[in-house]
Amino acid sequence: IGKEKFHKSQHWVYCNNVAMLVGEDKPGIGGEPLPGQKLKPKYSVFPEGMGSDAPAWVAFDKQVLSFDAYFEEEVPDKNQELYRIRHCKIYFYLEDDTIQVVEPQVKNSGIIQGTIVRRHRIPLPPPHEDQFYTIDHFNINIEVILYARRYKIIDCDQFTKNFLRKMGVRLNPPAGRPDDPYTKERQKILDSMKPLRPYEHIDTLKQFLEHDGHVLRFFCVWDDPESMFHDPRELVLHYYLSDDTIDIKEIIPVNSGRDAVPLFLRRDKLPKYAPTGLYQPGTITSRTLLNVFGKSVGNRGRYILDNRKTGAVHQEFYRDSDLKIGAEINVWGRKIILCDCDEFTREYYRTKYGIKDFTPVPYKAPPPPKPEKSFPPYTGFGSEEDSLCSCMGLLPKPPQKDLKKFMEKDRSGMESNILRFLAKLITDSPIDKDRKFIISYFLSDDTISVFEQRNSGIVGGKFLERGRIKKPGQELFKSEPSEYFNAQNLFVGARVCFHGHNFLLVDADEYTFNYMEKHANEFSVADIGVILKKLKDIAEPRSREIRQVFAATDPEHTKVIEYDPFRNLIVSITDGAFSEHEIMTLGRYYSVRDEYEMDLHFLLAVAQEQLKKNSFENFEQLSAVLIYNDREKCGVLPHEMCRTICKSFKLPVADDDLQTLLTMFEDDHKQVEYKKFVDGLNWRENRIPAFQTIKVPLKNEDDWSGQPPSVPVKVIKYLPLLDDLFGKEE
Repeated sequence: IGKEKFHKSQHWVYCNNVAMLVGEDKPGIGGEPLPGQKLKPKYSVFPEGMGSDAPAWVAFDKQVLSFDAYFEEEVPDKNQELYRIRHCKIYFYLEDDTIQVVEPQVKNSGIIQGTIVRRHRIPLPPPHEDQFYTIDHFNINIEVILYARRYKIIDCDQFTKNFLRKMGVRLNPPAGRPDDPYTKERQKILDSMKPLRPYEHIDTLKQFLEHDGHVLRFFCVWDDPESMFHDPRELVLHYYLSDDTIDIKEIIPVNSGRDAVPLFLRRDKLPKYAPTGLYQPGTITSRTLLNVFGKSVGNRGRYILDNRKTGAVHQEFYRDSDLKIGAEINVWGRKIILCDCDEFTREYYRTKYGIKDFTPVPYKAPPPPKPEKSFPPYTGFGSEEDSLCSCMGLLPKPPQKDLKKFMEKDRSGMESNILRFLAKLITDSPIDKDRKFIISYFLSDDTISVFEQRNSGIVGGKFLERGRIKKPGQELFKSEPSEYFNAQNLFVGARVCFHGHNFLLVDADEYTFNYMEKHANEFSVADIGVILKKLKDIAEPRSREIRQVFAATDPEHTKVIEYDPFRNLIVSITDGAFSEHEIMTLGRYYSVRDEYEMDLHFLLAVAQEQLKKNSFENFEQLSAVLIYNDREKCGVLPHEMCRTICKSFKLPVADDDLQTLLTMFEDDHKQVEYKKFVDGLNWRENRIPAFQTIKVPLKNEDDWSGQPPSVPVKVIKYLPLLDDLFGKEE
């Protein structure tokens, strides 16, 4: 602790008529003092080695000594005062020995106050003007001269006292603070001007600042017995916490016949109804006068206030403590019941008064039952939806279509969103038994179209125009809307009747099976979880017998059986409770499919043919995007990233075909070699000549002929099925 490093004062001396800047503590050659130099003995109040070696501007940063002082100033131009006492503060900055003098501002002083001496190093008075004030020149109850003005230091703060004591300075006792005579005289005059009995001052600013904008709201009812129809009037009461005022607004029902007025009660303090009735005007006053003198004395009126308010009438007003649910208040002779309040009011009373019960008081009669809207029966003209819209309003509007569903389920690239089924007629006619039909269900608008296959001996083509088809057995002219066939009514094995023609759905294309399995929550016949639970409930009592039947079907213990025996076993176990689609879903789930069952060259030929058909040639851009996403430049990318990039280019290849192609170009780490993949699709540079003339109809084309799926179910792994049904056999 302590301050050992101070700025060294410098001065000019002349040697051989040459001016030289000489430092006070720097001797000449050989240690001899220079001409005019006075060396000071080097000493310290602390032993050598104590304290910090940091420089002063670091060790004493933001440390200031504060002294209370005053000085006398002569006033030669006024008779009322000969001198003036001005109080100030002297700040000594330890980091650079600078001093600042500041005078606190006094209201209506009439003189310029504030900074008297700006912060800088101040020299000592003559004859030592070549030196500057340091910490050693300050103490309590001493005088310092700053630029010929004498300051009397009377006290300092606690930090300054502690610092000076640590520096070894013996502090003098504090001096008294003298008062300015003129200021004291002025204060006597001001005190004499104040009345001994001041006017009453009611301070409402605090309440306004705390509760401005805070309003309690109650829902009220006024049962007016003197009205013509004796009907209750609904009101809303607002209590303003900022000034304890109340206003009331009436809720006027529509077509009530009453005039709409802005307010039922304007905003003001609401007095409580006195037992003696209302007070006469002038009875209640804010002040009470004991006596009134006329203008005989000095032509001025004088009065005396009664501080004790003898005979004053105190009127009570409604406060927030008087308002609660179920309470009855008197509003100028009208009895109003508080029935309910809003959430802010509940929280206010819960916090301030601890009220927890806010059960509303029922004041409204239950609304009459809403009459059920009935519509006239269908007339037969136009569609049912169009006829129904004419009953909704005076201006008929066309029926609204589900545009969101249309945009989500419309054809996008190779996603057709069309479910196609192969069907045949249910008839005893030997000619119609062999006829085959393609039933297409459009998910975008729930419409159905039927096409008949050619080469069946009967002219093929369009059998039924695309449109929504009603379910059979419904009355034609009725008020309720008719039911139409939806996607859940169509599955393999279903029997449907379209305008009197009975069809049996015998098969579906691969896209239909995949779509229904991906959206199993919408199609229960394709939900493997529902199917297994249903099969388990039927077969669990005969688990041992069923295991023996499956084992007998596989005498060579290959752990697989063909689809036809598997189908027959499921039919016999369920006794016909399963539809054909559920059996096919079960077989597809447990089927054995080779990873490379389809030839790569054949699949590439089909993909190239489709790309050529759609004039897709952006192979360079596709390759550039794949290379850009390959940050490590290792030539491979994840399967899903390649699929996403191909979809962003709107590659005209079915999603399942694209997945199969990407799988065939994967390496041992399940990463796709994208360069080989793009080269295989490039029909311009790497055309596969062996398949140039092959025309393979894709699964999503409109001329699907009902052929079996491209990857048919051949054999079934029955052991995983039995384990899922009955658990693993011990």
